[in-house]
Amino acid sequence: MTADELTRLLEPTIERLGYELADLEVNLGGRGGVLRIFIDRAEGIGLDDCEKVSLAVSALLDVEDPLPGQYNLEVSSPGLDRKLTKAEHFHRFEGETLKVSMRFPIDGRKRFRGTLVSSDDENIVMEVDGESYSLPLATIDTARLVPEPA
Repeated sequence: MTADELTRLLEPTIERLGYELADLEVNLGGRGGVLRIFIDRAEGIGLDDCEKVSLAVSALLDVEDPLPGQYNLEVSSPGLDRKLTKAEHFHRFEGETLKVSMRFPIDGRKRFRGTLVSSDDENIVMEVDGESYSLPLATIDTARLVPEPA
């Protein structure tokens, strides 16, 4: 099962509990397989939230059995340096500082660190060192928030 298929399976259960499925990672193989789920909501995420989602997702995975072999289920918050994986994430964090890695070079570079100026469902616009770059969402490899120093 692909990560997208797994997302489609898990998302309705997580959303019914009042959370957003921010991201997931699947690393299977051997005894150390891991399914890592990152949840979020406006009020933030605490240990009780992770436990509640873990119990519900674990029950769903036991019934559906979508993944082969043994693995550990981990549920956590996306953290301060959260990955941005959906268009909605980019909309929410306009004005924030991001680090972005592209699959293919744009204007001769693959890495960008700057301010997210705007976004739509297909592109983001970042200001990096005084220059504006339009980056297609479809070719972003990874995008992360850069936490502000305290």
